[in-house]
Amino acid sequence: MRGSPRIAGLRVVMSWPDSQFAPQPPPRGRARVRLAGLTGVSLVFGGVIAILVATLAQQHAPAPAASAAGDIGPGGAAKLPVLHQSLPVSVAIPAIGVQSRLLHLGRNQDGTMQVPDLTTSANEAAWYKYSVTPGQIGTAVIEGHVDSYQGPAVFFRLGALRPGNHINVTLADGITAVFRVTGVREYVKAEYPANTIYAPADYAALRVITCGGDFDAATGHYLSSVVVFASLVSSSRK
Repeated sequence: MRGSPRIAGLRVVMSWPDSQFAPQPPPRGRARVRLAGLTGVSLVFGGVIAILVATLAQQHAPAPAASAAGDIGPGGAAKLPVLHQSLPVSVAIPAIGVQSRLLHLGRNQDGTMQVPDLTTSANEAAWYKYSVTPGQIGTAVIEGHVDSYQGPAVFFRLGALRPGNHINVTLADGITAVFRVTGVREYVKAEYPANTIYAPADYAALRVITCGGDFDAATGHYLSSVVVFASLVSSSRK
């Protein structure tokens, strides 16, 4: 990942909802955004050198349990709440001890997804600013590294989440959006179902993504991605 905007060397074509907070989208002919860094086949959150593998030899990120696969949809809820557009400020996941401010990242010049800087922001998550803001109708995306040169990073334990756990996203308007996890799954990047994961939703959906599976020392990348599916269930104001 280090120094290379084309994460894992692969490219996936996706389209995203417009956002008034994001830079102007590419010209019409390029409206389907290429998310090589975001769509699982390319997210390397922690795709680092072989030295790191040795460092973490006794400290492996937890993989999602088969029983945690759950539902990639809203989990059968009859009616789900919706929030107005507001920039996300921070994310907290109590079940795995995560508390992070949210960076706002877009795309590199070649259209690939920007990821947090591995040396300065490995312990910070990021909201993809071409997705909807968390709580709006649609699919909001939050990403983060699984490890770094120093060890575990912000989403090291993401794979330990289970359906029913909560993800709390605080917004700039003072509202905290509370999402309930409906499913946690690991996908081999070569078979990553991007169209399913990033498809527009008719409810307030959230996807939280990091790398997982085996680390390939030859390429410096992880072979899989961990994806957490969640839906908005409530909100609170400070």
